[in-house]
Amino acid sequence: MSYQVLARKWRPRTFKELVGQTHVLQALVNALDQDRLHHAYLFTGTRGVGKTTIARILAKCLNCETGVSSTPCGQCAACREIDEGRFVDLIEVDAASRTKVEDTRELLDNVQYAPTRGRYKVYLIDEVHMLSAHSFNALLKTLEEPPPHVKFLLATTDPQKLPVTILSRCLQFGLKNMTPQRIVGHLENILGQESIPFEGSALWQLARAADGSMRDSLSLTDQAIAFGNGQVTEQEVSAMLGTIDQGQVMKIVKALSSGTAPEVLAAVANLAEHAPDYAAVLDDMLSMLHRVAIAQAVPEAVDNSQGDREQVLELAGNMLAEDVQLYYQVGLVGKRDLPLAPDPRGGFEMVLLRMLAFKPEPVAIQVPQGVQREAVTQTAESSEPVASAPALDSEPEPEPADFQPPTPAVVENPLPEDFSPSPAPESAQVEQSVEVEPPPAVDACLEQEAEEVPPSVSTYEAYASELASQPVVTQSEPEPAAVQEEHVQSLVPEAQISFADLDVQSWIPVFRNLPLGGVTRTIASHCEYVSHSAGKVDLRLDGSRSTLYNDTHRQRVEKALSDYFDQPLRVQIEIGQAQAETPAAWRERKIAERMAEARASIFNDQHVQSLIDQFSAVVIEDSVQPIGNVIK
Repeated sequence: MSYQVLARKWRPRTFKELVGQTHVLQALVNALDQDRLHHAYLFTGTRGVGKTTIARILAKCLNCETGVSSTPCGQCAACREIDEGRFVDLIEVDAASRTKVEDTRELLDNVQYAPTRGRYKVYLIDEVHMLSAHSFNALLKTLEEPPPHVKFLLATTDPQKLPVTILSRCLQFGLKNMTPQRIVGHLENILGQESIPFEGSALWQLARAADGSMRDSLSLTDQAIAFGNGQVTEQEVSAMLGTIDQGQVMKIVKALSSGTAPEVLAAVANLAEHAPDYAAVLDDMLSMLHRVAIAQAVPEAVDNSQGDREQVLELAGNMLAEDVQLYYQVGLVGKRDLPLAPDPRGGFEMVLLRMLAFKPEPVAIQVPQGVQREAVTQTAESSEPVASAPALDSEPEPEPADFQPPTPAVVENPLPEDFSPSPAPESAQVEQSVEVEPPPAVDACLEQEAEEVPPSVSTYEAYASELASQPVVTQSEPEPAAVQEEHVQSLVPEAQISFADLDVQSWIPVFRNLPLGGVTRTIASHCEYVSHSAGKVDLRLDGSRSTLYNDTHRQRVEKALSDYFDQPLRVQIEIGQAQAETPAAWRERKIAERMAEARASIFNDQHVQSLIDQFSAVVIEDSVQPIGNVIK
């Protein structure tokens, strides 16, 4: 007996054997069991998703000798003849080859006659969108009111080309594309019954190459069996499809997450041995980064379409969300520019190096003058923004040239438009004077100041000189020296805490000294201390912050605590409602307190109050920032 291809040999013969399309089967099964049958059905969907198969099963259900039901017997003459394609009352028409109106009229001439063998005369018109406009017009009336013994089953891959008059006369069912998981499961079942050895990773490649079509996946499987000499292996399937191993793409993305150029170039060198299509590799990288971004936002939404869900979740925990978005955007732009590169590999390497070049680096924080400088940095791995501003010396000397005097609140005779005050004098002697008459009606304070300065200096310059001669104090309480002393103390590393003294209060300083970063530090900052015993520490993670938590983060916290206390420890992290103050909550509270202190010091400053009272100055509250080191 001649060989029968898998797509035909394993074509479903009952609704129970169908894979997927549950939404279509439910409607058809209920209609058959309740005897609520329509006279015309339209099945739409891409190639190989089961349109013709469902139509043939429906024809069997209508003409089975045991009666109309959703479970045909499959043994009677009608069922066997329909399976073999020789049932006289099942008229299959290929609309692509019979597009003329004469063919349609010839077909409809026999509609009035009763079926020869079966209960219904079924017209199965495949690719119905290929009919001409005249053919559709000829079909309209019969399709709307056919004889009771006639059923029309229409199938098409392009329903947009059908006239709305046809669509309104049919029950339309849209068949969905097959997911890779569903295809792999079906292929495993078939190959297991065929006793053909296979590798799961090879089936995932076939499922992705099928692009949602079950028939295409079976055809590719036939080809893979022949190519692999009776077996389906990952290496043979990759060579047959001309695709690259997804493990190579995973290695490149992992090298990017490490941020080291040598690892990235080494991964590209290993990939180059397989002579890949670098544009396709870049596409696979973008797909991988897209799945990593989804894993960071909604971990449960990550599918296993490529059989690497656990690896994607691990990558999501090791990479920053902003880095993933940066790599994705650079990859999209690089994909557009890749054809312009003189060498495909060189262009691909430049895209990867560009990703690393634009990756944020640690930013140095300025330390006040007079204080011993220490490397205080805010790494890009920190997931929470921190506001900082350079601090002032205890006795700062403002630069006169940078001074911008405020405008008086009330001036009856304004100064000329072309007037511009000269810079404040650098010494007590004024080399070039500007003859300007003081305003006749100004505030009493200004009039008093105008009488005390020489006539050659303007009123504004006098005010600037007075401010320049006085020390500027940014805070009334505490004094600047106390501020510097407090700032120096905040830069000194906190004292080592023993394991026996670990409790709810000491957990926060212990956490601040742990060498953690990225997502792991963010997760640990939302953990509260619960208890500790010999060789064990119990923590509780706030449930609202546990989206990205996995065992890898627990292991990192465990290692950091073991190194801190210089003894092997086992960390247990439970998910629940935080009851005590976590390091993250402590940090937010400290930032709010420092911000409140900074605003209070500004509004309580006598010079600021003088400017507000005399010149109607307005303090821009958003510009107020606390001085000192960053709260980690």
